[in-house]
Amino acid sequence: MQFQIKILGSSSALPSSTRMPSAQAVIYNKTPYLIDCAEATQMQMRKYSIPFGKLKHIFISHLHGDHFYGIFGLLSSFNLLGREQDLHIYAPPKLKEIIKTLHKLNGDELKYKLIFHDLTSNGKNLIFQNKYLEIYSFPLKHSKAVWGFLFQEKEKLRNIKKEVIEKYNLSISEIVKVKNGDDLIDENGKLIKNQELTYDSSKPRTYAYCTDTIPIKDLDKYIYNVDLLYHEATFGSELADIALQTFHSTPSQAAEIAKLVNAKKLLIGHFSTRYKNINPLLKEAQQVFKNTIAAEDGLLLNL
Repeated sequence: MQFQIKILGSSSALPSSTRMPSAQAVIYNKTPYLIDCAEATQMQMRKYSIPFGKLKHIFISHLHGDHFYGIFGLLSSFNLLGREQDLHIYAPPKLKEIIKTLHKLNGDELKYKLIFHDLTSNGKNLIFQNKYLEIYSFPLKHSKAVWGFLFQEKEKLRNIKKEVIEKYNLSISEIVKVKNGDDLIDENGKLIKNQELTYDSSKPRTYAYCTDTIPIKDLDKYIYNVDLLYHEATFGSELADIALQTFHSTPSQAAEIAKLVNAKKLLIGHFSTRYKNINPLLKEAQQVFKNTIAAEDGLLLNL
């Protein structure tokens, strides 16, 4: 099953000639899920071939402009394209009021339905699930209320050994039960343990998105053993005082968080535009957590 992360924007508050502000697309089973929606996000979606028609879920981490100002143009474009299917928005409660007020003041009427899901700060919450995927929100700490998001595959069925099906002449219902972990009683009444009938399924993959935040020292109570952690690293350690004052993190702090949550790989981003070359930021993180890469617009990662 396809599980990809596409970086649409890797800059912090301001865009540059090569980096747009925050936006990412998680693509699971060929379906995109948009995380944050800064200005130019819809242009980046076109540039990097993220299908507009398949986008049904948007996740907004917090209400700073560089994370949500692009949603107004995106909603308008959907309208112009004749969208009819519902669009779900998972965001701080105030975003619903902002969008509805703007449309009311401007006399706009959408041809499709917006369904808002308010994020709450009471710990880790399951906010979306389907047959294959679960998405959770969890609180971070910034100058405004902010949330991270965890994308987690559901546990997969066990893989049944092909020779077992023929050996015990299993029916479809028996195959389903065995794949779900049940033991088998053969025609002679003998108990056959599931471990003898199946192979382990592949481990569920996980992606955690942690945007604007100071380091959360107990983040491991919300996320742990993630395959890929995205963590903001706005300022280098030489500007640690500014990072603290603005409720941001440095690359070395992001790397410490990666170690804390036992991440397999760290992706840093949300870089201040004062850095024309982000290699020093990458090296700083790698000194603490070796398996670190730097986000750049257009980067595609496969889990």
